Amino acid sequence: MKSLQIIFIAILIISTAAFKPVAPLKLALLKYSGGGDWYNDVNSLANLATFCNQNLGTNFDREFATVEAGSAELFNHPFVYMTGHGNVVFNSQEAENMRNYLIGGGFLCVNDDFGMDPYVRPFLKKVFPESELVELPFSHPIYHQKYDFPTGTPKIHEHNGLPAKGYGIFWKNRLVVYYNYETDLGDGWDDVHKDPEDKRILSLKMGANLVRFAFEQ
Repeated sequence: MKSLQIIFIAILIISTAAFKPVAPLKLALLKYSGGGDWYNDVNSLANLATFCNQNLGTNFDREFATVEAGSAELFNHPFVYMTGHGNVVFNSQEAENMRNYLIGGGFLCVNDDFGMDPYVRPFLKKVFPESELVELPFSHPIYHQKYDFPTGTPKIHEHNGLPAKGYGIFWKNRLVVYYNYETDLGDGWDDVHKDPEDKRILSLKMGANLVRFAFEQ
């Protein structure tokens, strides 16, 4: 199996200020089974790609890719986004493939589009049975990239009215999964509910932090 690190080095030029892909890369949307609406937030990744291109100096293609957890195509995309409201089902082969992708250098961003929590946690446990999903401290570098979030991930959608939280899974001290809970970053990226402009910009800034961290950690 190809190492993602080798692929990334071949296609990225990384500087201390920003990273610039040599050729356009695509952010990827994860397609999964179980009946959950994985296809939600249709404009999220396109808008995030545009924001990153304008503010981080990246060269992302606005047209995102759709990848399945068990596919070899997964390994072509350093940043994979997972969202939805309902059930998530991964078979053993898909879980193993996702694990290999993440161990090999990939990054998974899981967005709580409301109702994902009861399904996300068992899925992540299947991928990393030996690891715990832990809440990230506000001091974690993911909140202090291009943009500073001194109190962690911003609250974009009310959901249950609970505070927004960011969780992660680490592999050998590297953050491989970021899960935003009780906040819908993807909704702000997509702007389908016409969130206030300040909320929309906050969500895009946090998304840019996620992308930059995923490439530079």
